Amino acid sequence: MGIISWILLGLVAGALAKFIMPGKDPGGCLVTIVLGVVGAMVGGFLGTFVGLGKIESFDLGGIFIATVGAIVVLVIWRLIQKKK
Repeated sequence: MGIISWILLGLVAGALAKFIMPGKDPGGCLVTIVLGVVGAMVGGFLGTFVGLGKIESFDLGGIFIATVGAIVVLVIWRLIQKKK
């Protein structure tokens, strides 16, 4: 159930990350969704690693961890795209 929760939370986290960090991103909405899912997974792994708990459900802590992960991935994506 953990991976499925990360994917679903990634959809929400991608939208929240885009709302928090507006701007023109290459790839549009689909890339933002994928970055949100990847960010949620990164946030979930990092959250588990540092002891913040696991993302297993749609709770406030899980959404926060996933959104932070999505923002980190979005920042990295923008830096990579800027260099090209």
